Amino acid sequence: MSNNETASSSGRIASAKHVYAEIRNMILEFELYPGSRVTETELAARFNVSRTPIREAVQRLEAEGYLSIRPKQGCFIRDLDVGRLMHYYDVRIALEMLSLDKAALFMPTAELEQLAGAWDPRTQPGRSDSSEAMEARDETFHLRLAEGGGNVALGEYLRDVNNHIRVIRRLDFTESSRIEQTYAEHHAICTHLLERDVQSARQLMTRHIRRSEEFAKTLTLTQLAQKRIRSRSPR
Repeated sequence: MSNNETASSSGRIASAKHVYAEIRNMILEFELYPGSRVTETELAARFNVSRTPIREAVQRLEAEGYLSIRPKQGCFIRDLDVGRLMHYYDVRIALEMLSLDKAALFMPTAELEQLAGAWDPRTQPGRSDSSEAMEARDETFHLRLAEGGGNVALGEYLRDVNNHIRVIRRLDFTESSRIEQTYAEHHAICTHLLERDVQSARQLMTRHIRRSEEFAKTLTLTQLAQKRIRSRSPR
């Protein structure tokens, strides 16, 4: 294979990976709406690429269950499946419990004190964050606990679960009361860990996550659309 052919092949692979990542993110963020139809031609125009990397990307996404390809009709984004979301929440709780066990044993006191201070409701006035910023901040908190215990794989698995429920968690932060509650609960969890009281930390973390799960159970497509609009409106 010539140098030009090698470069062309590498560029095509990179393009397909980029397109795959972008479409997957659009599905997870509900920018491509559940149940909606999109064609390879439309996607190629959106990303300004040929249909080859688009075809490779959607075939991979179909294999992973994000969409279905119907001959002569196009690609159909998977419907919102609340039951499937609940499965991810179950896995998340299991991971978070292990995370707390490890953090209580191995996370240095100085790191826990720093994390507690970042979420202290008395000293952190940053309640004007957008729902996207708050979701990112919340996710970072949970990942710091997971990685603070020294288990790298734990953080990787938690990231994967978060990818599937991120939009739900983001919409959960459209209400200021939920943000206030999250600050208080995160701070309390760190306080329990500083006391090496893992049982109390586990109980509070479980309630914390189940509350988000209950929100997801009530979500309909209409509510999803309304909350997305509100979450993007300036506060």
